[in-house]
Amino acid sequence: MSHAPQDVSSDDAMSHRPGAERTGYHGGANWATWPINQRCRIVGNTRFELASLVDQFTRLSRTEQRVDDAETVASELFPLCDALRWITTHGAKTLADRKVGWKGRPVWMWGVHSVVQRVPLGRVLILGTWNYPLLLPGVQMAQALAAGNEVWLKPAEGTEAVSAELVRCFHRSGVPETALRLLDSSPQAAMDAQSKGVDLVVLTGSAATGKKVMHQAADTLTPSIMELSGVDAAVVLPGAKLNRVSDAVAFGLLFNSGATCIGPRRLMVSPSDQTDLLVKGLTKRLKAADAVTVHPAAREEVARLVQDAIHCGATDLTERFDGEKLLRTGRMHPVMLHNVPGDHAVLSSDIFAPVISIVPVKTKDDAVKQINNCPYRLAASVFGPTAEAGAFAKRLNVGVVTVNDMVAPTADPRLPFGGRGQSGFGVTRGPEGLLAMTTTRVIATRKGKTAMHLSPRNDADAELLSAALQWTHGSTWSRRKAALKRLTSAAGKWRALKKK
Repeated sequence: MSHAPQDVSSDDAMSHRPGAERTGYHGGANWATWPINQRCRIVGNTRFELASLVDQFTRLSRTEQRVDDAETVASELFPLCDALRWITTHGAKTLADRKVGWKGRPVWMWGVHSVVQRVPLGRVLILGTWNYPLLLPGVQMAQALAAGNEVWLKPAEGTEAVSAELVRCFHRSGVPETALRLLDSSPQAAMDAQSKGVDLVVLTGSAATGKKVMHQAADTLTPSIMELSGVDAAVVLPGAKLNRVSDAVAFGLLFNSGATCIGPRRLMVSPSDQTDLLVKGLTKRLKAADAVTVHPAAREEVARLVQDAIHCGATDLTERFDGEKLLRTGRMHPVMLHNVPGDHAVLSSDIFAPVISIVPVKTKDDAVKQINNCPYRLAASVFGPTAEAGAFAKRLNVGVVTVNDMVAPTADPRLPFGGRGQSGFGVTRGPEGLLAMTTTRVIATRKGKTAMHLSPRNDADAELLSAALQWTHGSTWSRRKAALKRLTSAAGKWRALKKK
């Protein structure tokens, strides 16, 4: 495996987008030319800084929504450090050149040896999120940097302090300051950055924000990765272990005060006595749960949707929803809606609060149809016998499916993460996420003196090529034998004409 510096000149790296600042990769740092294994090691070593400052990060991460320090360590710092270690161990191999030699080479490509390289895109703009300000932008920054890009991080409003400390950890680990820059948190900062010229935009946010960002990116044909919201379903199949379902749904619904993009929003069950036991048990559990604080950006929409659903005939089984209190104080207890009209918006809206709706389904086909027809298709969970649940999972057109669990398995650093529909496109994390921070460059080298396509044309060319095609792709040995005879004759004519 070769880790020689990639040959990227300032001219190569210049952006030709309208209004772009004409600078090379990383200004004078030449970060893109550092050996791949060195970049991956430096980026990966950031985990040591994070681990040493765990108490400071938990303190900086406390907000009205994040009140449990254990959640910060478990949901952000642990998976981020694991992802950084993965980059140290596997990043260079994932980004290594792929040689394309003689094996499998078409006959007419005789003498050509090629290499496929993964090279930096240039400047990557990362638009951070407020609900997981360490894990999500942290992994995205790490992968973009390991790939050799210059990174601009625009943190979400309210996460300025923790984002600044995160960036400092990368700098202290050896990432040049010219390779990683922290912008201010205003929406204008994101627009200004795009106007100056970037080569990739990575957003974690709502679908509405994604549309605005893509609108501006479209003017300069700037590619983007959109990690957007979800309206995830938890499907309970016959034979599911009800205690596991109840534990997982309560965990996913309440984790991070309900502000998790892959938290459950629809509980799909078939009518049965077992289902009644599940609903009663889960209702009792959620009634006993403490109130949480909903992020200011989500309060009005949550209040409107839940109140309207109740007005249209739905019932809040926990009997604790108070829309006026939510708007006044930002606080609410978990809500579990029953008898929601099938076409109500609460079943297809991205809600960042502990709200879940019971959705009766008669058959598996009905559940599959409802999930695959939802505009948001980020993730889903399936509970039931392993083989049956696994078969059901393969029918879902979503980005991530967890079987007999929820949320936690997606933190595996080896796994990519991304959605479908209004939940976005493209992936971050895992080897696929690392490669998404690069573009391909092919270098094809012809060796030897023979290059038949450069020879002057003659009247035997068509016959020679046709015979070669039949010999190479003949369906039977008899046809290939006949083609070889034709090829031999055509080659003789070709050589004779060439001598004239």
